[in-house]
Parts: sequence; structure tokens; C-alpha cells
Amino acid sequence: MKHTLLARYIVGFVLVALALSARAQLAIEISGAGANRIPVAIAAFEGENGLAGPISEVVRGDLAHSGLFNMVEVGSQPMSAATLPDLADIRGRGADAVLVGSVVPIDGGRFEVRFRLFDTQRQAELGALALRMTSQQNRATGHRIADFVFEKLTGLRGVFSTRIAYVVKSAGRYQLQIADADGMNAQTALASREPIISPAWSPDGSKLAYVSFEAKKPVVYVHSLATGLRNVAANFKGSNSAPAWSPDGRQLAVVLTKDGQSQLYTVNADGSGVRRIASSSGIDTEPAWSADGKWIYFTSDRGGSPQIYRIQAGGGGVERITFDGGYNVTPRPSPDGRSLTFVTRNNGRFQVAIMDLASRQVQILTDGSRDESPSFAPNGQMILYATESGGRGVLAAVSADGRIKQRLSVQAADVREPAWGPLPR
Repeated sequence: MKHTLLARYIVGFVLVALALSARAQLAIEISGAGANRIPVAIAAFEGENGLAGPISEVVRGDLAHSGLFNMVEVGSQPMSAATLPDLADIRGRGADAVLVGSVVPIDGGRFEVRFRLFDTQRQAELGALALRMTSQQNRATGHRIADFVFEKLTGLRGVFSTRIAYVVKSAGRYQLQIADADGMNAQTALASREPIISPAWSPDGSKLAYVSFEAKKPVVYVHSLATGLRNVAANFKGSNSAPAWSPDGRQLAVVLTKDGQSQLYTVNADGSGVRRIASSSGIDTEPAWSADGKWIYFTSDRGGSPQIYRIQAGGGGVERITFDGGYNVTPRPSPDGRSLTFVTRNNGRFQVAIMDLASRQVQILTDGSRDESPSFAPNGQMILYATESGGRGVLAAVSADGRIKQRLSVQAADVREPAWGPLPR
């Protein structure tokens, strides 16, 4: 089923609707669409009415917003995971796959959610699973089930259970916020009258590194999301900025001016062990580790104009990556290491581009004029970035092939600095 569908359908991307607060009104503008979406039916789960909300609706919403799936209606009657559905009838309604499920009470006020996914064409089961949850965990459980369906039908990891961090500025106040991948459950990790920039997720998703100006200068902090506690990772003389996590979560690459102009250093997450890894007569900034930990990509004007380079993580020779154009900045390697997204100046407009690292071919993905801060989804299928609309910062998303675009904004707020969190472990 997986290989058949991949051959027959164009894989789209996972749209993210960011609800920045419980009262904020999110405006979403979508252009483009995935061709030949996979037709799938998500039946109501038996017994889900006793939960805070129907799990099946969460699954249906995730898949419908992904740009990959076309939802096929099979009626409102629940379909139990304990009973084989009428696959011929569901296929006759136009669905190539169907998900059915049951919610069964167990001890301690908890529930077990059992679900099964079927291929209606082959009349075969594609997979089944059981998850345990409380009555309030309907959304988190729905996202996990949507990830399961997404992977079974595409062969790609789903990202519905991931989170996104971003900075909201409103009325002179800055908030570092975190939302689930469907835009719900927005939380404020930090609020300040001073700017907050450059949030970066730790590889296990438990911490955020960021730069805060609370001390009237840029200081790098590491913030535990579970406890709300934080430690200073870099507060040296001058500026401390642009934190980027190593893949093992032990170190940060940072940009410091303690020895002069902006240069690259590594430092342990607890602030110890600072070490300079590169030297130049220019400005080096915006580091990003490759997924295998071998390289640190960065921006530098050492050649006369801002371009992208890389250096071995332990230090050594520097290799220039971009040559086309006079302005290429903010490199972000893809999770599979095959491509690199960055911001390029194109006819006076700053746009998000992607480079195939093997061929060095570049494709411009966006059509804005002030696009910045690109961030790959952890499955590499889409890129979140910041742009401007009506003089305000908004977030936008583009598929890695550039076919589908989405813009997200909140009334009377300036939204910037997006960072997509890792896959849950």
C-alpha cells in the first residue's frame, strides 16, 4: 500500500496552524495544493464521546490540513476496532484507506484507545496499535494516531506530535511561545519587555536556547520547558548570540564578540568549556550543526559579501558553500543532510531558497520580499519561516519543493523567529 500510494500520489506537506493564544484570531492564507491527494476515511471512534473531545476529529483535522490527504465521508456512525469494517463499501465511496477505533475505559480513570488502519483496495490491514491516555489527552493521542497513519501511507515520519516555538511582539511586550503542531495549546515560556530572539530546540525537545536582552545586552540562556528554570550558557564581554544545538545536545555553537568582532565558538550547555572554532577578519555568525554532527554551517562576509560556509565541528579548514548572488545567509541543513535552506537576495527581495548539497543546484521557494529565519520540519518536508504582511511580522510555510505555501498571522501582533521542534522520543 505504502509503495503503491507513493507511486500514485505526490507527497504534500504538513501544514501548521499556529494558535498564538486562546483569544487570538488566526488568519490563514493558503495558495497551491497537493495534486491527487490520497483519499482516506477516518471513522468516528466507538466510545470517544466520553472524552474532552473526539479523537477522530483531531486525526481528521491533522490529515486534512496536511495537503496530502483527501477526506472521504463514511457517515457519523462509529466504527469499532473490534469489528472488520465493510471495506468494499468504503472503497466504493472513494477511499483507498480507512481508520477505525475504539475508546475503552480502564482502571484509574484512564482509557485505552485501540485503532486499526486498512487498505480498502487490497482488503488488508496495514497496522494496528493501542495507546493509553487520560480523558484530557485526546488531542495528544489524536496527533500520535495521525502520525501513525501518515507514516503507514507515505513512508515518511509524521510531525503532528511536534511543537513550534516563535516570538510574539505586542504592545511593546515580547513573548516566547510554544504551540502544538496543530496550533492548539499555546503556552508562553518567557515574557519580557526586552527583545527575545533566536529560539533553538534541544535535540530531545526538553529545552530551548535563546537570546534575551533582559540584562540590557544579548545573553544566551538554556531554558528547561518542564521546570521553567534556566541557566546562562553565554554571558561574556560584548554580544552573545545565535545559539545552535549540537546533535547530541551537549554543546551549543554560539557567536561571541568577546575577542573582537563576531566569531564562532562552542560552549557546553551549562556554560562551561567555551572554545573558539573559527577565525577570520570578517564577521562569522548564524551557525547551524549538520544532523550528523560533522559540520557547522554559518554565514560570513570574509569573502567580501555575506555568504554561507561550513567548517568541521572540531575546527579546521573552511569551505564556501554559496557562490551565486551577493547575499546568502541563515543556513539550515535538512534533517537528512541532503539539502540546505537559507535566505538569498533575489532582485532586491529576500527570499527562502533550498540547495541540493550534492549538485549545488538552488531553487527559490518563496515570493516574499522580507523572508527570514527558515526552519525545517523534522521530517524535512516543509520549511517554516518569518515574513512580513501589512507591515507586521507573520509566519509562513512552504513545502520543500515549493509547490504549496501558507501564511499565518495574528491580528495586532508581530510574529517572528520561528523554530520547529524535533520529533518526540
